[in-house]
Amino acid sequence: MKSALYLCLLLLGLQAQGPHGSKLNDEEQEQEKLHSPQDHSQAEGEHLPHTKIAPSNSNFAFRFYKQVREEAGNKNIFFSPLSISTAFAMLSLGARSNTLRQLHKGLAFNLTEREEQEIHEGFQHVLQLLNDPHRDVQLNMGNALFIDGRLQLLEKFLRDVTKFYYSEAISSDFQNSPEAVKEINKYIETKTHSKIVDLVKSLDPETVMVLVNYIFFKGSWERPFSNLATREDDFFLDTKNSVKVKMMHQSKDFNIHRDEKLSCWVVEMPYKGNVTSLFVLPDEGAMKQVEDALLKETVSNWMESLKKRKIYLDLPKFSISGSYDVKNLFEKMGVTEVFSDQADLSGVAENSLLKVSKAIHKAAVDVRENGTEAAAVTVIEVTLYSIEIPPPPHISFNKPFLMIIIDKITNSILFLGKIVNPASKED
Repeated sequence: MKSALYLCLLLLGLQAQGPHGSKLNDEEQEQEKLHSPQDHSQAEGEHLPHTKIAPSNSNFAFRFYKQVREEAGNKNIFFSPLSISTAFAMLSLGARSNTLRQLHKGLAFNLTEREEQEIHEGFQHVLQLLNDPHRDVQLNMGNALFIDGRLQLLEKFLRDVTKFYYSEAISSDFQNSPEAVKEINKYIETKTHSKIVDLVKSLDPETVMVLVNYIFFKGSWERPFSNLATREDDFFLDTKNSVKVKMMHQSKDFNIHRDEKLSCWVVEMPYKGNVTSLFVLPDEGAMKQVEDALLKETVSNWMESLKKRKIYLDLPKFSISGSYDVKNLFEKMGVTEVFSDQADLSGVAENSLLKVSKAIHKAAVDVRENGTEAAAVTVIEVTLYSIEIPPPPHISFNKPFLMIIIDKITNSILFLGKIVNPASKED
């Protein structure tokens, strides 16, 4: 029987607008030393490592989204494609033969175009840039391996996961399963700032290693909403049903694009710190058409077509989460061997037959005016107005819409989601 490898792909995406400028704590100072960022002035260079893997990561993001959509039905969707691809890319360091080929194909990497070394160097660079503590956005991403004493990792695997993925290696006693579960959950809770707790319920008796990837994001809108303008309004789930939501309002210049071919509005809402979000509002009945067209090229076209224009914008406040069985989704995408008794993970450990028994992913997002519910700041903005011909478009996200959060420095899709009911918090 093969020993089990448990992948916990963990994420908290807190899309919010909280205060900045607090002192780095000891852990953050350690992260700063560990992830010394490259010169950002080079970020546009086509030959930088992170630029080489960005197209594959985008392709994977939209392929995975379409697989999730098949099972989600009429539920909210929210996940981090970058968290999932980083975790499986790290695991691929120990994969061999057909298991490795399936992982590369599943992650949308073509080894005729990209050498294996370049893939890992790309992720290494992404981690360096995302964890730069000097950015105007709180963005942390990291990896950890919890390793049982029964497993003797190969020196090369340990060296590579540390070098390319900055992974922590933590000794754990999986013979004492309750304590191991407690230890893993405590790590997750700490890294996600107490937003994800008690995620791992139990461990398979054969488990000898747990791989954890986490990403945490907290950003401030470049143009925050005034909480004085937020009011209760209708969000239409479909043509017959609606729910009451807190709707935020702004009337300002935004980068927008009207895609007539796909029948949708695209509104860019940037954060401070080189992270931006695209909110995509399909016309009535056009959601499937827009989802089917979700490709790297489509999003690139939207980004290039954005034009600054004054609009009346309505956007609901919402807090939603999503939990996914990545093993099940990957198997449907053709990545099967790594989860089976045919798995070849011989590059991970000595004298151990390993397979992945579970792979789970959880994500959460919180969208609001300024990100801090306890804030006691009130801003009243008084502006001149003029009658414009034609009048600004009124773009109201009062029906199902898509949301894409993009890190502009690494050109990575951090989060991807569909909000069909902002009043539904649970996944």
